[in-house]
Amino acid sequence: MQDIKTYINQNKDRFIEELIDLLKIPSISADSSYKQDVKRAAEVVRERLKEAGCDTVELYETPGNPVVFGEKIIDKNLPTVLIYGHYDVQPPDPIDLWEKPPFEPVIKTTELHPEGAIFARGSSDDKGQMYMHVKALEFMTKNDQLPCNIKFMIEGEEEVGSVNLGWFLERHANVVSNDVILISDTSMISRDVPSITTGLRGLSYMEVEVTGPNRDLHSGLYGGAVANPINVLSKLIASLQDENNRITIPGFYDKVEELSEQERSKMAEAPFDLEDYKRKLAIGDVQGEAGYSTLERGAIRPTLDVNGIWGGYTGEGAKTVLPSKAYAKISMRLVPNQDWKEISELFQKHFESIAPKSVTVKVNAHHGGQAYVTPIDTLEYQAANDAYEEAFGKTPIPQRSGGSIPIVSLFEETMKSKTILMGFGLDTDAIHSPNEHFGIWNYLKGIQTIPLFFKHFARLKQEAKS
Repeated sequence: MQDIKTYINQNKDRFIEELIDLLKIPSISADSSYKQDVKRAAEVVRERLKEAGCDTVELYETPGNPVVFGEKIIDKNLPTVLIYGHYDVQPPDPIDLWEKPPFEPVIKTTELHPEGAIFARGSSDDKGQMYMHVKALEFMTKNDQLPCNIKFMIEGEEEVGSVNLGWFLERHANVVSNDVILISDTSMISRDVPSITTGLRGLSYMEVEVTGPNRDLHSGLYGGAVANPINVLSKLIASLQDENNRITIPGFYDKVEELSEQERSKMAEAPFDLEDYKRKLAIGDVQGEAGYSTLERGAIRPTLDVNGIWGGYTGEGAKTVLPSKAYAKISMRLVPNQDWKEISELFQKHFESIAPKSVTVKVNAHHGGQAYVTPIDTLEYQAANDAYEEAFGKTPIPQRSGGSIPIVSLFEETMKSKTILMGFGLDTDAIHSPNEHFGIWNYLKGIQTIPLFFKHFARLKQEAKS
């Protein structure tokens, strides 16, 4: 029987090669032209789960992309851990900002990753972190160290809002029943400071369309006399925040959770170097809602950001056109007590009300999800805490994340299970951005730590029975 560190050292080259093969597949769920690649990624995950030791592996078809399900039940009287992850990835745009093609993975050393990092779309979000669990299962099954039942639910639509996961859960709730859900799709503070994500922000994702004249017009003949939709859209967007960077949508803050001074002081204990933060982002200063720190702005306060804006002529050279239409994609990150559907309605009502009569506007809600907070006084959290302590030699810091995993609140509602977020990425991994990467050290450390969660979870469950 091998220990986990020895097993990783003996197999790390294979672990890296297998991940690279998965990263070569452009499983972009937002673009229907990649549907076959998305399906191929699901099939590869299915095969890898079989090889790792799952006794049952299936592709469950949905109205969208398939859900990969796998399980190994060693004793129905033992607790069951459900692993959730996703095999779909964000679009790689803008392509010209990638140093290497996004689906041709390369390993490069960096200041933060002297052992090397894998640069590719999906390396950290979430193929690399999801695949840690597959390799952890392989170790536990081959070395007779699986102390719990294990199930996998790996979907292909997380990056487009998990639009069919609720449909799947309604029909297969008994299949994925569990005692705890384990997810690695978040980050930790640093390699030297482990942390457990205890909160996620919710999300409301909107798209707006502003229409002026019934066709593109000559800007010399019509400019100044007819509303330019791009100009109007820019003004509308600018008006959504005031001089203190507070969102101006009426009712937006009505249900926002306000943390106590004690909780905010606890957050401030997390190590954070503002100058280093600015240096790594190559910015002169930070910006955000007045009265809150950078850490608070990025975790416990709601936001509104334009994710994309377009219209008119954007090709090479000049074309003097007054466009007929302008568009923008806008996301709002939400905090506990803010309902994403309610916020989406407030946004639509407000945006339509402030548009001038010279244009018409159309607002569409793409997808969203609720915020989620994990209590730190539970057996499940203690198991994760003990696993990090054993792997890192340090007690992890509980930390709220600014990101969103919309289905986490759905899981608690439908499966009545707590979710534990054991992320091994870093904030500098450039997820959703060009040159996304995942440190090899982080990847292997995750494989080392995950089996320890199973060990401590089984122990604590047994102690609770005694």
